[in-house]
Amino acid sequence: MMEPVFLHTREFKRDPYPTYARLREQGPVHRVAFPSGVVGWLVTGYDAAVSTLADPRLSKDHRHGGEQWRRLSASMPEPYHGRLQAHLLHQDPPTHTRMRKHVTDSFSPRRMAALRAKVEQIAESLLDDVVAEVARGGSADLVEHFAAEFPFLALSEVLGIDADFRDRFQPEWRKVVAPVGPNEPGRPAYLALLEGCQDYIAELVAHKREHPADDLLSALVRANDAGDLADHELSSMIFQLFAAGQEPVTNQITTMTVALLAHPAEFAELAARPELLPGAVEELYRYDGSFEITTWRFFREDSELHGVRIPAGESVIVSLGAANRDGRRFADPDRLDFTRSPNPHVAFGHGIHFCPGAALARIQGQTAVSALIRRLPGLRLAVAAEDLEWIQAVLGRGVARLPVTFEPALAQPAFA
Repeated sequence: MMEPVFLHTREFKRDPYPTYARLREQGPVHRVAFPSGVVGWLVTGYDAAVSTLADPRLSKDHRHGGEQWRRLSASMPEPYHGRLQAHLLHQDPPTHTRMRKHVTDSFSPRRMAALRAKVEQIAESLLDDVVAEVARGGSADLVEHFAAEFPFLALSEVLGIDADFRDRFQPEWRKVVAPVGPNEPGRPAYLALLEGCQDYIAELVAHKREHPADDLLSALVRANDAGDLADHELSSMIFQLFAAGQEPVTNQITTMTVALLAHPAEFAELAARPELLPGAVEELYRYDGSFEITTWRFFREDSELHGVRIPAGESVIVSLGAANRDGRRFADPDRLDFTRSPNPHVAFGHGIHFCPGAALARIQGQTAVSALIRRLPGLRLAVAAEDLEWIQAVLGRGVARLPVTFEPALAQPAFA
């Protein structure tokens, strides 16, 4: 059996794309090792990624994971695992089909179009803080003052979380899905976060049961009351919405900003030609997506995947980042091209587990980039690019802090 490749070094997280290019040339499937000790299989290349993501032989149900996966799952022990992990991302049909129907309407194009103005208003308000922080100290951390807050406030509009519950949301819960092994020093704090997040979800559910509205949380509670969602499925789905709707969007704003600042000519062209914005954001998703690697899949029995024999229960993951830089699908794949068309990137996945919130994420991406251009002219890093700290998450990609500055004299006013 081939020796596993250890991907998650600091050098790799800073720029994984040369490694992905080398792996793609060697073949579509590679044995890889993760910091948790789990050894699994990484799929690279666009065609291999698309076919793997649509392969019905692969299960997202953790119960099909082998012994290594069961040890990793102990990072989130019972009762938390049973109450918080029975969500869409870990389900196969027909359970997945039954659960997904309860979220799709809330992310419909009609609802998202109606939400755009509110999302823009949220961005404007947060950028007021960035402008004020730069005026005080000469620079601001775009993560702290914008990217970390923006996704939750936008998501709250979809979920129907009012101001009181928003104010009580703990920032630490944004990272509550980060795995902490059974023997790690941070485990007690991690379990306390799980407990707090679970209590918060229970309060939200009780509040929505008493005060229903035309929002996603109310729709999920109605499905629970009708018997179409079990109690643990309800809490798990809300947990997943918090997890998937926040940190990946925060990280994507950072990767988009870093890419724009590394390509000043393209950035200037986008500022001069706002009609390029939708295509530019799609290209930024392709060029450096925050959801770099998918979550785990498992074969129920020993199987062959793109010519490689994989034992039942071993983890199979897909590198969306590698697929999106495949020169066999994208011309000049390492070039940032805002006019690229068509642009069939897989930053939001593919198949039945395609991100249900992709429409909201696209609005957030377009809003963030447009607002940064308009409100922060002359935007630039306040530190050297090589000093940026790339997060060490297994699946995600982004920077932990993003110190920036701009030219206040050129700034345009906030929307009225």
